Amino acid sequence: MSNKPIVAIVGRPNVGKSTLFNRLVGKRLAITHEVPGTTRDRLYAEAQWRGVEFIVVDTGGLDLASTDELMAQVRAQAQVAIAEADVVLFLVDVQDGLTAGDKEVTQVLHRSAKPVVLAANKADNRPLREAAVEFYSLGLGEPYPISALHGIGTGDLLDRVVAAFPAEEEGEELEAVKIAIVGRPNVGKSSLLNKILGQERSIVHEIPGTTRDAIDTQIEWEGQPVVLIDTAGIRRKGRIQRGVEKYSVLRALRAIDRADVVLLLIDAVEGATAQDAHIAGYILEAAKSVVVVVNKWDLVEKDTYTMQAYLEHVRRELRFLDYVPVLFISALTGQRVDRVLPTALRVQEERLIRIPTAELNRILQEAIARHAPPSKAGRRLKFYYATQAAVDPPTFVFFVNDPDLVHFSYKRYLENKLREHYGFLGTPLRLSFRRRRNPKSKARNA
Repeated sequence: MSNKPIVAIVGRPNVGKSTLFNRLVGKRLAITHEVPGTTRDRLYAEAQWRGVEFIVVDTGGLDLASTDELMAQVRAQAQVAIAEADVVLFLVDVQDGLTAGDKEVTQVLHRSAKPVVLAANKADNRPLREAAVEFYSLGLGEPYPISALHGIGTGDLLDRVVAAFPAEEEGEELEAVKIAIVGRPNVGKSSLLNKILGQERSIVHEIPGTTRDAIDTQIEWEGQPVVLIDTAGIRRKGRIQRGVEKYSVLRALRAIDRADVVLLLIDAVEGATAQDAHIAGYILEAAKSVVVVVNKWDLVEKDTYTMQAYLEHVRRELRFLDYVPVLFISALTGQRVDRVLPTALRVQEERLIRIPTAELNRILQEAIARHAPPSKAGRRLKFYYATQAAVDPPTFVFFVNDPDLVHFSYKRYLENKLREHYGFLGTPLRLSFRRRRNPKSKARNA
């Protein structure tokens, strides 16, 4: 999969960036409030327009004149988002008119040399839309009058944004298993890569966030071509200098998108954190296979039960990844590092498993016999047959009398039954339920 372009929404505080973000991604993810500065941390989500997928980043307001320490952190995050973006969507407020703050942000954008699309928000009527011409003086091209709240003008704006995306590079995709190494800063991603390679391919340093870009390394492992992707770390909340590292997640997201298997590194000393679960959630959304790698195991005091207790902790914190293998390693000493690539390649093989249709339907009938489908308002769910529509990831289609009768718990039950028979180690399964008329009732109507 090619990298998804990144669009960073920037502008002064309270010009409507979070409202536009919610509009573009189709969900109310960002908090919107009339008090300036509500958005302090970054938000990112996937969006698509006319079949083109991209990542949208919401940033805090750029108040370059403020000396407040919190605003300085917000400023750092927004500036890094600009540096990482493929296109910057600069939002101004047509009701406020052109301000000194807009001019200061414009200077930052000129220095970035990034493609900029200018949007004049809150243009809720014709006079306000006409007033947007004032922003031509910023030297950023045509201002697009929009209303993020009401959706006015956002289609034309998105047409311009998508047109500004860099052209995809032509070239043959390497027939290799792509393995991305991701995790929070300073969990040992570059150290693991170097230990696997046996050479200093990436800089290893104790300062979190040393690796700022995704770094690809091509190797051959027992005859299998492999591309290892080392990515920038993701700093957890609460650190003072979190701006730069937080936005380094954007490169990591693109690495995840083009990977087949993701190695999610966790710091054994700190344990599985909410931020680890956040990263895991994106891996799951991207339908990528994953191996959880608990690094720095040499630093943990152990007894007979330590590993089992830690495994239960990881399963509890990453409870939606219960099908994922967990390895306990030390990139520093090399302990169990030799198991990492074989496990990742095994997971990739499981990702490509295809179940014959007859066998799949036998599993389905056995599952139904052991646990009858649920009913709702007197109507019982009926299954007619199932087929595997795709691999990479494994995708199954179940034809039923009414998809609305499929409870999430029964869907999970069917997934577990598939895993009982075929494993699918470390690999997410996609289960789709489609309506189909009962063939018997169709015959009676003939």
